[in-house]
Amino acid sequence: MDSAVSDPHNGSAEAGGPTNGTTRPPSTPEGIALAYGSLLLMALLPIFFGALRSVRCARGKNASDMPETITSRDAARFPIIASCTLLGLYLFFKIFSQEYINLLLSMYFFVLGILALSHTISPFMNKFFPANFPNRQYQLLFTQGSGENKEEIINYEFDTKDLVCLGVSSIVGVWYLLRKHWIANNLFGLAFSLNGVELLHLNNVSTGCILLGGLFIYDIFWVFGTNVMVTVAKSFEAPIKLVFPQDLLEKGLEADNFAMLGLGDIVIPGIFIALLLRFDISLKKNTHTYFYTSFAAYIFGLGLTIFIMHIFKHAQPALLYLVPACIGFPVLVALAKGEVTEMFSYESSAEILPHTPRLTHFPTVSGSPASLADSMQQKLAGPRRRRPQNPSAIYEESNPKDPAAVTETREGTEATTSKGLEKKEK
Repeated sequence: MDSAVSDPHNGSAEAGGPTNGTTRPPSTPEGIALAYGSLLLMALLPIFFGALRSVRCARGKNASDMPETITSRDAARFPIIASCTLLGLYLFFKIFSQEYINLLLSMYFFVLGILALSHTISPFMNKFFPANFPNRQYQLLFTQGSGENKEEIINYEFDTKDLVCLGVSSIVGVWYLLRKHWIANNLFGLAFSLNGVELLHLNNVSTGCILLGGLFIYDIFWVFGTNVMVTVAKSFEAPIKLVFPQDLLEKGLEADNFAMLGLGDIVIPGIFIALLLRFDISLKKNTHTYFYTSFAAYIFGLGLTIFIMHIFKHAQPALLYLVPACIGFPVLVALAKGEVTEMFSYESSAEILPHTPRLTHFPTVSGSPASLADSMQQKLAGPRRRRPQNPSAIYEESNPKDPAAVTETREGTEATTSKGLEKKEK
């Protein structure tokens, strides 16, 4: 979770590019403004579109696209896990060769990046396929065991259109793997950010406040208290940050004096903004007041981060400015509208997802992920069992292990009923 890092005046390694012992010429004011403006725009795109797609994802029935819900316990543990991961990476870079670590990480993010980019561009690519496109269905299935003990490990359905998207994403992946070009890096970074905002869902506003508050302290400590985060951000050659060259006007696409913004400063506020969009929809007022308020707050917070960083010439923890803005602005609006209680009592999975089952375990069934979701939905939506009114049925339920007695009771009941009918006819 890296913060924006830039030092435009002395062109040192803090700016994100390699050094060869010589001092780079200072970037022009136009180049700096272009770099900061581009970072701001690139940060806004995955938040806006990811939030919109999170609503469709929440309403969808495809189990393969089910969102991952973050609870309050997850939110409380996340800063600790992130700190351990960050410190572990820092020690790895200090002890082992940076070249081999980055080679391993490059292969890992090469695969993840292709899958993330394919999922991102799939809705856009589908609009360009002609109506007579030969679209065939495929299924990737891995099972473990046999017979009644067979258990599904992977059950993924896709079609020819998905394969085309995967092929296009693979071209970008090879480009990134061979050249490490900053445009390929940003394409993967934007895909990771959009998928994170779309598929990571906070269950309520209180959980969001816990998560943002914990990472607020995390970001301040690791940026101002130590040089760990800045060192990892400069050493980590992976698409975990968005970069834009400040010397683009002078060197073109081969520029190498970068300003950067960590993906954590996009995804973490982004999932909170997406939660407020789903809250807006749950109010059923046909307005997106809290979404637009938090979106404007993010623009203000990130703009303030860039301004402070430019003034003090030092890396800034972006969450230091983003967290108070993204939480404070919507809460103030809720206070003004008298909806604070509704905001903090809102449950995302209960309001916007009335039909989506909560998975407490993974049942073993055959079929596609979509059929799994449909079957679970039918079970949850099935009619309740009525209490039997027939005395023989009550006896049958209370004594299921004595079929002979149940048969005798049924025969006696039928005989009594027939005698009563004969008396009425007489």
